[in-house]
Amino acid sequence: MLVYNQIRNQHGKILALTGLTDSEFQRLSPVFARAYHRCYSNDVTLAGKPRQRLAGGGRHARLDPPEQKLLFILTYLKTYPLHVVMAELFGLSVTRVNAWIHRLLPVLRDALDDLGVLPERNATQFAQSQAGSASEHRLIIDGTERRRQRPKNQEKQALHYSGKKKMHSDKNVVIVDARSDRIDFLSPTYAGKTHDKKIADREQIAYPPGTVLYKDVGFQGYEPAVEKTCQAKKKAAARGTHRS
Repeated sequence: MLVYNQIRNQHGKILALTGLTDSEFQRLSPVFARAYHRCYSNDVTLAGKPRQRLAGGGRHARLDPPEQKLLFILTYLKTYPLHVVMAELFGLSVTRVNAWIHRLLPVLRDALDDLGVLPERNATQFAQSQAGSASEHRLIIDGTERRRQRPKNQEKQALHYSGKKKMHSDKNVVIVDARSDRIDFLSPTYAGKTHDKKIADREQIAYPPGTVLYKDVGFQGYEPAVEKTCQAKKKAAARGTHRS
C-alpha cells in the first residue's frame, strides 16, 4: 500500500508517481489542503448536512492526511491505471476509488488555480491571458495523447483509434512556453483519430503579438496569424551506393 509518510523521502519514487519533484509537491500540498477544506467543511457531511459529532470521530479514512489525498489523485493522473490497480495501491475498494477520484479532481483544479498555474482553456482568450508576460513569445504547439480503455462500441473504437500511436486514445493540443517549459494552453479533449492540425484549426487559437510558433509535421499547413512559424524538417535519408 502506498503511504505518503513512508515514501516522502524517496524523491525518485514521488517524481515517478506524481510527475512532481519533492519541492513542487510540498508547494502544492498546503494549497491543496486549503482547497479541500473549502470544498468539504468539517462542519457538514459530504451530503451537506450538519455533523452530529465532531470531525475525526469513528474510523479514520484511508486517504488521510491531505498529503495522502494529493498523492492519490496525482498518481491517478500521472499513471492513469485501472481503478482496480488504484484500489490495490491505496487499500480501497474499487467503488471508493471511483468516489475519491470524482471528489478530488475539482479540489486539485481549485488548488492549481489558486497557485496560478492552470493553463488557459479558452482558445479565444489565449492572447489576452499572455498579455504583458513578454514582448516576444516563443511557443511550441504539439498534440498529446493519453491511452484509454478500448471502447466496446465499434463506432467509438474506430473514432478513438490512433493510427500514429496504434492504440485507443484521447487527444489534446497543448501550447508550451519554450523558455519556461510551462503549458500555457490546453485544448478540449478530442478522440484519438482526430488530426492535430484539425484540432488547432477548429479551436481558432488567438496568439499574442510577436509570437514565434514552433510546430512539427502534425501541423503541416497550419499557419495562424503569428509573427513567424518554424517547422522542423526531416533529414533526408542517405542513399546507399549501388554496385554493379
